[in-house]
Amino acid sequence: MRNILFGILFISTTTFSQEFVKNVNPFIGTDGHGHTYPGATVPFGMVQLSPDTRIDGSWDGCSGYHYSDKTIYGFSHTHLNGTGVSDYGDIMLMPTIGEPSFDNKIYSSTFSHQNEKASTGFYSVKLDKHNIDVRLTTSTRVGFHEYTFNESGLTNIILDLNHRDKLLEGQIRVIDDKTIEVLRRSEAWARNQYVYARIEFNVPMKVSKMNKSNSESLEISGMSFSKQVKKGEKILVKVSLSPTSYEGAKLNSSEIKHWDFEKVKKEAELFWDKELSKIQITETNKDKLVIFYTALYHTMVQPNIAQDIDGKYRGRDNKIHVAEGFDYYSVFSLWDTFRAAHPLYTLIDKKRTADFINTFLKQYEQGGRLPVWELASNETDCMIGYHSVSVMADAMAKRITGFDYEKAFEAAKHSAMLDHLGLDAYKKQGFISMDDEHESVSKTLEYAYDDWCIAQMAQILNKKEDYDYFMKRSQNWKNIFDWNTGFMRPKKNGGWDKPFDPREINNNFTEGNSWQYSFFVPQDIPGMIEAYGGNEKFEAKLDEMFNSESKTTGREQVDVTGLIGQYAHGNEPSHHMAYLYNYIGKPEKTTEKVHYILNNFYKNSPDGLIGNEDCGQMSAWYVLSSMGIYSVTPGQIKWSTVEPYFENIKINTDKGLKILNKKTPKSYFKFLDTKYEKYATTNDFDIAYAVKEEELIKDIVPVPVIEAESKSFKDRMMIEILSQNPKEKIYYIVFEKDVDYSTIKMTYVPYLKPFYIEASSTIQAYLKNDNEHSQTISATFFKKPNNYTIDIKSKYNPQYHAGGNDGLLDGIFGTENWRKGDWQGYQSQDFEATVDLQEIKSISEIHSNYLQDQRSWILMPTKVEYYTSVDNLNFTLLGTSNNDVNPKQEENSIKDFRCISTPINARYIKVKAFNFGKLPEWHQGFGGDAFIFIDEITIK
Repeated sequence: MRNILFGILFISTTTFSQEFVKNVNPFIGTDGHGHTYPGATVPFGMVQLSPDTRIDGSWDGCSGYHYSDKTIYGFSHTHLNGTGVSDYGDIMLMPTIGEPSFDNKIYSSTFSHQNEKASTGFYSVKLDKHNIDVRLTTSTRVGFHEYTFNESGLTNIILDLNHRDKLLEGQIRVIDDKTIEVLRRSEAWARNQYVYARIEFNVPMKVSKMNKSNSESLEISGMSFSKQVKKGEKILVKVSLSPTSYEGAKLNSSEIKHWDFEKVKKEAELFWDKELSKIQITETNKDKLVIFYTALYHTMVQPNIAQDIDGKYRGRDNKIHVAEGFDYYSVFSLWDTFRAAHPLYTLIDKKRTADFINTFLKQYEQGGRLPVWELASNETDCMIGYHSVSVMADAMAKRITGFDYEKAFEAAKHSAMLDHLGLDAYKKQGFISMDDEHESVSKTLEYAYDDWCIAQMAQILNKKEDYDYFMKRSQNWKNIFDWNTGFMRPKKNGGWDKPFDPREINNNFTEGNSWQYSFFVPQDIPGMIEAYGGNEKFEAKLDEMFNSESKTTGREQVDVTGLIGQYAHGNEPSHHMAYLYNYIGKPEKTTEKVHYILNNFYKNSPDGLIGNEDCGQMSAWYVLSSMGIYSVTPGQIKWSTVEPYFENIKINTDKGLKILNKKTPKSYFKFLDTKYEKYATTNDFDIAYAVKEEELIKDIVPVPVIEAESKSFKDRMMIEILSQNPKEKIYYIVFEKDVDYSTIKMTYVPYLKPFYIEASSTIQAYLKNDNEHSQTISATFFKKPNNYTIDIKSKYNPQYHAGGNDGLLDGIFGTENWRKGDWQGYQSQDFEATVDLQEIKSISEIHSNYLQDQRSWILMPTKVEYYTSVDNLNFTLLGTSNNDVNPKQEENSIKDFRCISTPINARYIKVKAFNFGKLPEWHQGFGGDAFIFIDEITIK
């Protein structure tokens, strides 16, 4: 053993004379499923000025551009980088020649990639239709257009506010013949987005046409500006944006006070060069250089500055505020970016890290909670967890200053103590069940990690009681770990949901399956390894994941790409997994897997990303991993290492330059700006840290498992209660549904063996050892209200089985949250089933319930027909119930399609529900097949 310089040298902050911008290819990720855009922007800028080739809201058109397209509809000033949901595309301009039109089929133009260029802060293209050359560049808040008309004639610049998403309010004010002001308020992913703009022409333009809307809330949705031009003539346009007001847009226009396009372009390049110089690599392979610096570029195109020059911004309360002492930002894809992008920012952008957190805290103050997935001062509530706390805990652990630690903890604790999105059940029983909330496994795991982050914040602030509470909550992952199968599994009604296939993508997981979530315990990796049976068994489990067939089952999930076995690099839950070999002394396997991903899943081509860019996360993984470091556990100052991809890497931080290279020891990095440190290392990888630190882990007794054949039963049903640890004692209690317990003293009794129930009952149980007991769980079982049977002619989707055929007759009604698993789903077919009442009865009412969630392709049947029979051969139509629910209705709804008639004798009841059919043109899934979701059939 010997002391080794830790591979980090502190030297001056002198930037090296390189043109890093030459190594950026903005077209990377614009093809395939990368969802990036090629247009002009500056680091973290408000303006993203880029062409729009997709206006239909399709998944591969989320950024507004896809490399496979041949038509440009215009050039808008806001775009999203690599998201999985569509929005933005605000303030769209399009130059044309001839008669102006607001029909996008007329004003659009074909283009060729041969006539298209993109670089940092610059984009250009030739529009084929009228032979117009377009060049674009930007400052932070101003987009700059240059149009060269290669043919003479009447030129038009079309401003179409009715572009891409739903226009709620449009206003266009003509100030003079060179200046107009615009308000565009729209609804898409962000439900109420405000964009003000000031548009300035370098030459006088005449208003040639207006597009007025019939909507009462809209004034004008389009305007064209025209001028006779000679061949070769240019028109320049500046568009400044503001989220607050016309005055804000006018103030922001002062960023560019001249009409020198080349000067703005050069300033954008210098801005990018400064930011990209924060990491300097030694590499002779041109493609690797381009891939690296484009990845670094993609981590810097968001979050986006969302305040005017004077600090005014639109808050989460939709009021105008002033940012004092920090810059206010927007576009926080936190479920993605907490993993690698934000840890990267703690290295190279500490000031912005503090600004991001101050933005979080203002959103907490003005909106009532920390952001989950914030967009344009709107909370989209997309994805899961409360991962703002990860970003804050990581910054606090690394002693980043510039924000209020106490306020950060207050906001974090507030988010963790709410009762929405499954948190009420999570706090009460220590996990989320399918009965409580959809995506229950993923939410339980991610809440547990976030709780650990809050505990770290509490420890830093010396809040021992809070530390103990949240550390204990951080162990809740054990409540959904099945010790028999070695997987994180969904629970339903107190027991494991069955059948179980770890490859199946379903509504119990967030964009993934059990394989892709069974290793997400970053807060307690030693405990996870122990749960799997120790190092050897854990290694075997990792090997099995990477070596399995690269095929998932269940729902088709477009996000799950880049499969190596069941590892999916195209989506974020897998991103830390290759590094887990480090924790069991097998760094060579981490290197093998990480370098395979670096070599195969990132390319210098439009389809060069294996999955959605997701606001810089996919690229941040590449940046960190290629440098030889990764933050497996944000909130901890240690970095997991891997053999660097490049010979030398220089990281220019706020306080010095840090150098990594291939001689860096195989150990954890500890980046501290406050002192110079040496570390003793051995050839064994981080043995000290791989030992569980008992004094830091507040262990729990995992909850028991209540097992039964089903949730409903006919006569009686056996109940079994299981524990992982035989040393733990099980205590339980049974409450029968129709018994009045107000005068009966009930106590928990020891569980000795399986028992039977013969009435609808609720069972509560907990485990106890010598020191403490688990949280109490509950399961409710229903005795069927009848002995009917059902013969279903249609074939339900195995994802949506509601417990099988009897699920339609068990008297248990599903809620509007169909993702809990209580509905049967039928796609591209009608529903038909026959109920056998077992004897002839007098029938006067028949009911069947259906659900609509049109955003998920689930629509009400067009009608439901009811037939009766005494012999199951000859059926008579009893009645028809027609649908009256608008298919465009966005809120989830349940409708009882009932049939009431004079009493009739019958034994068999046939139910036929007619599918909506193909999704119409107005629907995002146009051309796809609608689902019918049915839950309960009731016969009286």
